[in-house]
Amino acid sequence: MKRENQTSVPHFILVGLHHPPQLGVPLFLAFFVIYILTVSGNGLIILTVLVDIQLHCPMYWFLCHLSFLDMTISSAIVPKMLAGFLWGSRVISFGGCVIQLFSFHFLGCTECFLYTLMAYDRFLAICKPLHYATIMTRSACTYLAFGTWFGGTLHSLFQTSFIFRLPFCGPNLVDYIFCDIPAILRLVCADTTINKLVTFVDIGFLALTCFVLILTSYGYIVAAILRIRSADGRCNAFSTCASHLTVVIVYYVPCTFVYLRPGSQDPLDGVVAVFYTVITPLLNPLIYTLRNKEMKAALRRLGGCKDVQPH
Repeated sequence: MKRENQTSVPHFILVGLHHPPQLGVPLFLAFFVIYILTVSGNGLIILTVLVDIQLHCPMYWFLCHLSFLDMTISSAIVPKMLAGFLWGSRVISFGGCVIQLFSFHFLGCTECFLYTLMAYDRFLAICKPLHYATIMTRSACTYLAFGTWFGGTLHSLFQTSFIFRLPFCGPNLVDYIFCDIPAILRLVCADTTINKLVTFVDIGFLALTCFVLILTSYGYIVAAILRIRSADGRCNAFSTCASHLTVVIVYYVPCTFVYLRPGSQDPLDGVVAVFYTVITPLLNPLIYTLRNKEMKAALRRLGGCKDVQPH
C-alpha cells in the first residue's frame, strides 16, 4: 500500500514560462505564429525535395528527415504551451507526460544522429568525390537514415523507462515548459543521484561523440576546400557546409547548457529550452533555404517560376 501511494500521482501541472497574466495573449500569438511558420516552412522543404527531381540526392534526402523531425519536435511541445497561455490548461496526465518525454528524447536523439550523418555525407561528397556515388547509394542512404531513428528509439526507451520506474508521491508541479528529465527528476520521492549520473553520462557521451565526429568531418572538409583552385568552387562548398554547421551549433549549445547540468534549478533553463524546442526548428528551414542556391531554385520552380539561364 505504501508503494501504491507513492506512485499514485495521476497528473502533472506544467508551470511553463513565468510571465505576467496580461502577457498571456501576446505570448500565445507569438508562439502560435512561430509554430505555424515552423510547420509550413519544414513542410515546404519536404514537399520541394519530394517533387523536384533535381533534389533527389542524399543531402536532400537527409534534409527531408531533418525537416520532419523539426516539425514533430515542435508539435510535441508547442500545442500544450499554447493551451497554457490562452486557457490556462497546464494539466498533463501521467501517461501524457511519459509520452511527451519519450517523444522529445526520441526525436532529439534521432536529430543528433542525423546531424552526424549529414556531416559524413558532406565529407564523402567533398573529400571522396570519386567514391561518393558507390558509397551513398539509395539503399545505403535509406538504411543510414532509418538507423538514426532506431538509435533514437533505443536511447529514449532507456531514458524514459529508467525515470518513470521511480516513485512519484507529490508534489506534481513541473517547473518547466514540458515534461523533461531535469524537471521530472526533481519530483521523484527517492534518491536520484544515479539517474542524474546516468543522464549526464548517457546524453553527454552521445552528444560529445556526435559533436566530435562532426568536427572531425568538417576538419577534413575545410582542408579539402582550401585545396580547391576555383574561387567559385570554394565559395559553393563553404556555403553548403556553413548552413549545416550553423544548424549544428544552434542545436548543440543550448542542449549542452541544459543536459550537462542535470541537477540545475536555474530559471534560465526554461528560456533555453524554448530556444531549442521552438526557435531552432524554425531556424532550420530559413538557414537551409536562404543559404542554399539549389533549394532557392527548386522553390522558384515549385512556384511556377522558370530559372534564368545565363547566356
